[in-house]
Amino acid sequence: MEAWIQHLLTLLALPQLGLSTVFVVSFVSATLLPLASEPVVFGLIKLNPELYWPTIAVATAGNTLGGALDWWMGYGAHQVLDKYRHSPTHLKALNWLEKLGPIACLLSWLPGIGDPLCAVAGWLKLPFWPCVGWMAVGKFLRYVAMTAALVWVFPGRFTF
Repeated sequence: MEAWIQHLLTLLALPQLGLSTVFVVSFVSATLLPLASEPVVFGLIKLNPELYWPTIAVATAGNTLGGALDWWMGYGAHQVLDKYRHSPTHLKALNWLEKLGPIACLLSWLPGIGDPLCAVAGWLKLPFWPCVGWMAVGKFLRYVAMTAALVWVFPGRFTF
């Protein structure tokens, strides 16, 4: 069993497979599914330090596209369901988001609330491309900060 895990980790660490793995995990983790992409990003960078910026770019792209999917899910949900429109908490959150506009999507990097925030932006029919742009900025800064912090805390290469 240990040899199989070793082989799988080695295979996923290869640059041609590692970047696609980072993209898929980053994309899926940006949807409303509970999954963290930072360990995958960190792992690939620790195994292939020369791929630091390509990994950050691929993770940002995947996570931003996942956020865009959240926006579309929120937009579609608004078209179909209008059940909780009058609750006080819902109205307060909607007013806050409407006031901030697309720049609120800069907070899409926040754990727990970032991905639903993208869906709510779609629900409110905030402009798609400005929302995606702010998502990309927030997600890029998150990956740079998180990965830099992890590389600083755990210096050196991992060996298998």
